[in-house]
Amino acid sequence: MNVGILDDLRQEFEHFATAVAVDSGEWIVKGFIDVHRNIYTISRDTKVISKIIELTLFPVLARFAERHNYDLILSDHQNHYPDITFVGEAGNRIAVDVKSTYRNSDQRVNGFTLGSFTGYFRQRQSTRNIRFPYDSYSTHLVLGIIYSRSDNAVDEQRIYSLDDLHQIASVIQDFKFFVHEKWKIASDRPGSGNTKNIGSVKSIEALLAGRGPFVDYDEAVFDDYWQNYLTKDMARTIDSEVYYHNLDEYWQWKERIPRRD
Repeated sequence: MNVGILDDLRQEFEHFATAVAVDSGEWIVKGFIDVHRNIYTISRDTKVISKIIELTLFPVLARFAERHNYDLILSDHQNHYPDITFVGEAGNRIAVDVKSTYRNSDQRVNGFTLGSFTGYFRQRQSTRNIRFPYDSYSTHLVLGIIYSRSDNAVDEQRIYSLDDLHQIASVIQDFKFFVHEKWKIASDRPGSGNTKNIGSVKSIEALLAGRGPFVDYDEAVFDDYWQNYLTKDMARTIDSEVYYHNLDEYWQWKERIPRRD
């Protein structure tokens, strides 16, 4: 893995912070503007917030790529993996997914998903729902953003003018950034809902340090775990039982690879 890009991206955190927040820590984005110069406030919908954060960070990442001699390739489709592909001078590809989540408390966040554990993750030469084949990437990174929801009340029915901009409350604030290899912040549980996606750890300390449960082993264990993971529906389809639900059950199933000291 190219350790240099991790250090280089971490040195950009100050630029990321400037791109998303004012000096007070409030989100720099206040709403949407139309051709009549009307401003509509933003709801707390996490999908909307996440996408806008991505859009505000892309120019910073484009400048980063130019300074460090990477070609930057964005995903062609909204739900395809990854958000960004960096291509180095030697042709090596680095996947970067931009993920954001909000604090539930001082210690925990709501969490996010880290891509599918079926499809391209298992058929690693496939180009379906992925920019380039999974195996063609030298590493898979997550650029993460943690934020707090603001306590300020937002009137979503009110239409503001540019003169009213200072009156519009920011819906989020207090940003914190991290970047780690995907497997280091992955949980041994799927993400929320019925989607077949890998879940992240939810401890803020673990996210910032890159200390998910697979760090006690290695990336090969992470790959093997999620390539063999079955949901109840998946198991029913192949007339099988669910092999395991967590890492302890995984080791019972595999009966191999002892924990590192």
